[in-house]
Amino acid sequence: MIGIFDSGLGGLTVWKETVRLLPASPVVYVSDNAYCPYGLQSAGTIIDRCQKITSFLIRKGSQLIVVACNTATAVAIDTLRAGFKTPFVGMEPAVKPAALHSRSGVVGVLATQGTLGGRLYQDTIQRFATHVRVMEQVGAGLVELIEEGLADAPQTLQLLRTYIEPMIEAGADHLVLGCTHYPFLMPVIEQIVQGRMTIVDPAPAVAQQVYALWRYAGHPLQEDTVPVYRFYATGSDEALRACCSRVVSGSASTQFYAHFDIS
Repeated sequence: MIGIFDSGLGGLTVWKETVRLLPASPVVYVSDNAYCPYGLQSAGTIIDRCQKITSFLIRKGSQLIVVACNTATAVAIDTLRAGFKTPFVGMEPAVKPAALHSRSGVVGVLATQGTLGGRLYQDTIQRFATHVRVMEQVGAGLVELIEEGLADAPQTLQLLRTYIEPMIEAGADHLVLGCTHYPFLMPVIEQIVQGRMTIVDPAPAVAQQVYALWRYAGHPLQEDTVPVYRFYATGSDEALRACCSRVVSGSASTQFYAHFDIS
């Protein structure tokens, strides 16, 4: 079984890409929406939640765990790897491909404060993006709007304009989505960008890493079996169910558990 977790719905963007590559592998997903967004939590709280969720996923049989949250990866993945033998895949800021392919020499990054201040992001900037100008923007309020089902609402469009248009005016030709929630905003972002920027979503690359590790470990693909997907929410599962109705295949066996105590 593959375990995937996030503070809320955002990790489903990684879940979707993962099950596309491993369509028959059983997957358990945890939405820690009782503590969402992680960007507003202290580092200690985030680490504690990640440790508890990891223990829960291992008890459920997970043999590989995806930390499908940029903030959780930045804050907690080193602690998780030091404390558990289970292999982890985290979210790597997709600044490298943006910087390598930028023609204007200006790259925009839309992310949470926790991601932008994290060691992994800063290391990536120093290794791959010192030759370009990186415009960083904290996407304050975006996660909350997505969790409330307002990804395409007028106020979301207005807020995104204030974040993205200054990047376009400065000549940025790539926009890095530094939060797994943000791909849900793709239609609205494309409406603002209108082809003037390349939008970089790291979810497909993360799923490729999951696939590679799964195959390397020798796990059977079981492509002739019906997939079993379990979804746990530490708060209400209403938004999770609504989102899954758009991304989960109708042939899958799907189970939901709401207000679940992962401790």
